[in-house]
Amino acid sequence: MSGTLAGWLQILALVAALALSYRPLGDAIAHVLTTPRHLRVERLVYRLVGVNGDADQRWSAYLRGVLAFSAVSVLFLYGFLRLQNLLPLSLGRPPMPADQSFNTAASFVTNTNWQSYAGESTLGHLVQMAGLAVQNFVSAAVGISVVAALIRGFTRKETDRVGNFWVDLTRITLRILLPLAFVFAIVLVAGGVIQNLHGAESIPTIAGGHQSLTGGPVASQEVIKELGTNGGGFYNANSSHPFENPNAFTNWLEIYLLLAIAFALPRTFGRMAGDHRQGYAIVAVMALIWAASVAIVTVDELHSVSSRAGHAAGAMTEGKEQRFGVWASALFAASTTLTSTGAIDSAHDSYSPFGGGMTIFNMMLGEIAPGGTGSGLYGILVLAVIAVFVAGLMVGRTPEYLGKKLRGREMKFASLYILTTPTVVLVGAALAMARPGERAGMLNPGPHGFSEVLYAFTSAGNNNGSAFAGLSVDTTWYNTALGLAMLFGRFLPMVFILALAGSLAGQAPVPVTAGTLPTHRPLFVGLLTGVLLIVVGLTYFPALSLGPLAEGLQ
Repeated sequence: MSGTLAGWLQILALVAALALSYRPLGDAIAHVLTTPRHLRVERLVYRLVGVNGDADQRWSAYLRGVLAFSAVSVLFLYGFLRLQNLLPLSLGRPPMPADQSFNTAASFVTNTNWQSYAGESTLGHLVQMAGLAVQNFVSAAVGISVVAALIRGFTRKETDRVGNFWVDLTRITLRILLPLAFVFAIVLVAGGVIQNLHGAESIPTIAGGHQSLTGGPVASQEVIKELGTNGGGFYNANSSHPFENPNAFTNWLEIYLLLAIAFALPRTFGRMAGDHRQGYAIVAVMALIWAASVAIVTVDELHSVSSRAGHAAGAMTEGKEQRFGVWASALFAASTTLTSTGAIDSAHDSYSPFGGGMTIFNMMLGEIAPGGTGSGLYGILVLAVIAVFVAGLMVGRTPEYLGKKLRGREMKFASLYILTTPTVVLVGAALAMARPGERAGMLNPGPHGFSEVLYAFTSAGNNNGSAFAGLSVDTTWYNTALGLAMLFGRFLPMVFILALAGSLAGQAPVPVTAGTLPTHRPLFVGLLTGVLLIVVGLTYFPALSLGPLAEGLQ
């Protein structure tokens, strides 16, 4: 079978699988978020936490729950990393340094999973299982909880309540993420991903030497790493490591897992809003951008070459696993940077200037096509609010979305949301470039070196976690700066999202009139896509022109 035919078949199979799971998975999440029934184990959790599972919260109380839970999670994981040498299954690993522990704790709690360390040589099995993997579950559940509160803001009327954070967090974890992770972990094990508690084993090599290979509970962490759009690998090589991703089938399955929930959430939105057409419009925008990104990265990697050897091979093969090839690598790269996953099966730093630039641009979009679990949907809903506002300005009418007026208060929250992440990314990159010591950590000069710094802060600020490599980031300054970028990039937008939810929930719905903009038709899909690209393009174009665009035009 030719590489081109195999590439098209895997893309078509992925689209078919996502289409088949869109309705049942989206409906299941909507049911979990709306049913009044509590499971017995959930009631036990509520008693342990000390909350009333039947009581809704104001947006401010919901936000305090999100921040308090996340703060405790950061402190717990930080302590875990600092004390791992005293814990069982530590494999003799020393405690992680303080600055790296802060960076790692912030990374996994914010669903970023940026790693300035090599997991197989730095962490013991208990920390991987009870520290990192647990945060993979709950950080994903936090994102879905926040978008659930925003949807309730659109659908409820004249109330100051947007749901109960502790109920949403518990239900999503126990009813959605854990069952799916259990099932697909078994599939990954059957596909060859390892699952054991082995330490390092010395393996003789063909050349007569020895290589140390570390085993571990990989499949159980691998599945939630993708399903929760986390991305942190058990091994330093992430999903290019054969223990994490042994063959073409597991590679395809991991791409499906990192897209499945994020693409299904628009169905959840449509069902909770009482109009499935709204969900179809949102998922159409997501699909358009995802398809365009996959096409651009794939074509550029197939037809751009950097050397005679690359030309002879027929494509940009540097940094790509031969087990997967260009098509599967490009599909993985586009999908992982359009979600907040950050897992990789190839070296993005080795991509062509425009192909690598596209992975940066994907993250700059706010990772909304389809984005992270929850964060992608609430990001694109804010852009939908902006799009409706723009349309209202064109016709001189107060904008409305899902029966709610978008007044000055709502637009301030939406605008602050739009401005937060670019501020974090651009200020962080500017500070790094302004400091001689941090510029010295760039292993490549010129535009490519700047792209590496820009990629790092774009990845941290947008909670992606992948890296361009070629940049020495395991320093006190980078560990601290990127850790702060992750925290600000995750929780400041959540403040504005929940404030917007509370403001919308307090409104009475307005009736649909002849002047109301239909937000379920192709016209709105085109408007939203255009606003999305223009807003992001105008924000980041100067930075992109100094990095990947300048390199590609050389």
